[in-house]
Amino acid sequence: MASSKVFGLLCLSMFLLTHNSVFASFDYGDALTKSLLYYEAQRSGKLPPNQRVQWRGDSGLKDGSDAGVDLVGGYYDAGDNVKFGFPMAFTITMLSWSTIEFGSKLDAKSELSNALDAIKWGTDYLVKAHAAPNVLYGEIGDGDSDHECWQRPEDMTTPRTTFKIDEQHPGADLAGETAAALAAASIAFKDKDSKYASELLTHAKELFEFARDHSGVYQNSINVAGKFYSSSGYEDELLWAAAWLHRATDEKTYLDYLGQAGNTGGARTVFSWDDKFIGAQVLVAKLVLEGKVESSGTWSQYKSQAEQFICSCIQKGNSNVKKTPGGLLWFLPWNNLQYTSTAVFVATVYSEYLNAKHAAIQCPGGIVQPKDLADLAQSQVDYILGSNPSGMSFMVGFGTKYPTQVHHRAASIVSIKKDAAPVSCKGGFDSWFNNNSPNPNVLDGAIVGGPDENDAYTDSRSNYQMDEPATVSTAPLVGVLAKLA
Repeated sequence: MASSKVFGLLCLSMFLLTHNSVFASFDYGDALTKSLLYYEAQRSGKLPPNQRVQWRGDSGLKDGSDAGVDLVGGYYDAGDNVKFGFPMAFTITMLSWSTIEFGSKLDAKSELSNALDAIKWGTDYLVKAHAAPNVLYGEIGDGDSDHECWQRPEDMTTPRTTFKIDEQHPGADLAGETAAALAAASIAFKDKDSKYASELLTHAKELFEFARDHSGVYQNSINVAGKFYSSSGYEDELLWAAAWLHRATDEKTYLDYLGQAGNTGGARTVFSWDDKFIGAQVLVAKLVLEGKVESSGTWSQYKSQAEQFICSCIQKGNSNVKKTPGGLLWFLPWNNLQYTSTAVFVATVYSEYLNAKHAAIQCPGGIVQPKDLADLAQSQVDYILGSNPSGMSFMVGFGTKYPTQVHHRAASIVSIKKDAAPVSCKGGFDSWFNNNSPNPNVLDGAIVGGPDENDAYTDSRSNYQMDEPATVSTAPLVGVLAKLA
């Protein structure tokens, strides 16, 4: 027994030596292409003529009809068929941020139009969901009834109930995140379609006012969201929205909101669909670096807090992010790679911001240069793409070894284009979920939940903690891959 343990440690040592000294050579351009294809597989609604993911069909064509509103479109959030507005909006914000920072890189790889299409599929829906200044539809379908069935979206027999927030039933977090998404998207579209950008900005401003004037967490108004995407607060979304609105408009009112914040977030441990403090801190830190605000008081707090998180990711902080033996930043057991991908994005954009000003970060453990952050980001992307103890890519469809039993209804059931016979609610479990074969459809570009803290991974449809992808996980990597490609 002892000898096998020694052999295992030797193997791991060899892995670390070979993988940490030089970066593996991956086709980042291919990964970038697949990352944007993934969003086409997640589409709800009437698919367009230029749809590239051909195994999907039209679905959710009556969404909103129970409320007399057209809510067709948008994205399914993960492996289910619910449209959760909260993570969908964060996905759009991160796709937009990726496109804003790395638009020229996306363009050089002929992926800018695909990135903008991915954003627009979401923003078109969010604009429809914002049916009046103080009304926002935040969910279609509910997780409980949806999870009782295993059906492709084209066959859904589950209720498509519509849920909203309004003045009597507020949700400052949901309205704030949607405002951030539309403000960020308006910047992404500014040079390509100024009229559309202006429309997005109008909605963003109204939603910010709605969020600012009607406090409260959205799951108190949309109870069914609480079990799946419960929000821990709304202060972060308001700062995040204000930061994006300031960047989109340069208007003082949004800068004042940021400067007068009683809570700038402190040192955070994750950046996610629920916690945007780091995102706001990074956007304000950019203003400090550029000399657009003072480097003292509240402004310097934002910057130092952003840098505390970055220092902890690069292992030079006072409370470092855990790493697996194989070198992956490891935050939480459930869908860890969503947190890794946002951390990788933060490291990448911050290295750009520092580079532009020939600046560095003074971490407790020493000075960190922009190149150190770029190297950290690349090492994490390489781990995700296959430079790990399993030798497996955690991006579906990338490389030769990747998850084949992804927890995803549409991917795991034969395409309606190949077999139009409806799959029943329970029949889907019997015929597709419980079989041990690879999914009939490859969900290109999806980032699965990923390995555990010891680099172990189980590719099984029933293991949704590790094997379910979500739209929030891939979006931050779009920009990073564009930079690396």
